[in-house]
Amino acid sequence: MALAPDISSSTDPVAVEEQGAPIDAPGLNYFVFGLFFIFGGITSLNDVIIPKLKELFTLSFFEASLVQFCFFIAYAVVGIPGARLVKKIGYMRGAAAGLLTMMVGCLLFIPASQSAVFGLFLFAYFILATGVVLVQIVANPLISLLGPAKTSHSRLTFAQAFNSLGTTSFPYFGSILILGGLATVSAADLSGPELDAYRTAESQAIVHGYLGLAAALAVVAGVVWLFRNRLKGEKHEATSFVDGLLLLKRPRFGYGAACIFLYVGAEVAIGSFIVTYLMQADVLNIPEQQAGKLISLYWGGALVGRFIGSWLLRVVSPGLLLATVATGAIALIAISTNSTGELAGYSLLAVGLMNSIMFPTIFSLACEKLGPRAADGSGIINVAIAGGAIIPTLYGALADATSLATALTLPALCYAIIAGFGIFARRPA
Repeated sequence: MALAPDISSSTDPVAVEEQGAPIDAPGLNYFVFGLFFIFGGITSLNDVIIPKLKELFTLSFFEASLVQFCFFIAYAVVGIPGARLVKKIGYMRGAAAGLLTMMVGCLLFIPASQSAVFGLFLFAYFILATGVVLVQIVANPLISLLGPAKTSHSRLTFAQAFNSLGTTSFPYFGSILILGGLATVSAADLSGPELDAYRTAESQAIVHGYLGLAAALAVVAGVVWLFRNRLKGEKHEATSFVDGLLLLKRPRFGYGAACIFLYVGAEVAIGSFIVTYLMQADVLNIPEQQAGKLISLYWGGALVGRFIGSWLLRVVSPGLLLATVATGAIALIAISTNSTGELAGYSLLAVGLMNSIMFPTIFSLACEKLGPRAADGSGIINVAIAGGAIIPTLYGALADATSLATALTLPALCYAIIAGFGIFARRPA
């Protein structure tokens, strides 16, 4: 969200010369893991905010999905220019710029709340996501330099576990702070000045949460800036994004890039509306805040799965393991949509466990044996994360036309295509 929204690769113009040569910076791995934790947690907060904004502004599912659209479209809009910026100013300065941009995005929730205009909330999310993209551009290429190439599958999955630690913890505490307000009325019952006043008052919980994040981001950005010259041996070379587009002609890479688009979209779509899904009378029939806390189980499954997957990927074919977990996700969705009560609710939450190793495995399989063109390929992968903007909006539109359960057919289809890629790429390139 999310991500997390998970992690992405470096964007196209940023590449480290002599790939595989370690960078001389003791303790760098802890810094990178911390960045994964931060942007993972902030991305997953969207899942908590969406039901809140949906109620405040009486939105349809499609309109509520615009939160994810404005967040994840930043990968397509900002990714390439952001990578060029990092290439120009370096990794540590780039990380500081990203953290400060995230801080600005958090502060923009103040005028958004005071004006009670949904469009300003969307703008704040875009700016916040711009900072997240910049931080990811820095974090991901550094991971590739922290160990030998032969363990890249395992190492990338292990790094994602820290991303998942953020996506697991942030929604739980965010639900306590933001969901389940004290209001005894609904926005649907108000109009005019009373409605504006209600929206301003109820959105203060959102503002307070992001103000706390802004303060924390300012501190982290300051620390990063103090160590801006610590990175030794950092070099970059320019590559062409057009070259990356030409890589799409390669079946293995083109299929893999499409699967990144579909995976991020499916994961974000489920996470975006899982609170509302769990609240339904025929599922768990629980209050909004309680349902929000359960998001941590969805992302927590990914956290546990990534630690397990980090080991499994050393002994099991990555392609076959990818096909297995994608099939498992389809089975869990089918169970959820064809049952009621706790079985329906917890089977959908368990999809998070199946998501665990998908992104790093798809990424590694798609970019296998690209050699000096790996940076070009990673730029395309980064743009493909914009699936988190497109698939959730389609899911929202489908849910408006049918139901949340029926709309789960869309992410199930995404997982089916991903399973096919696992079988297709089961042998080394």
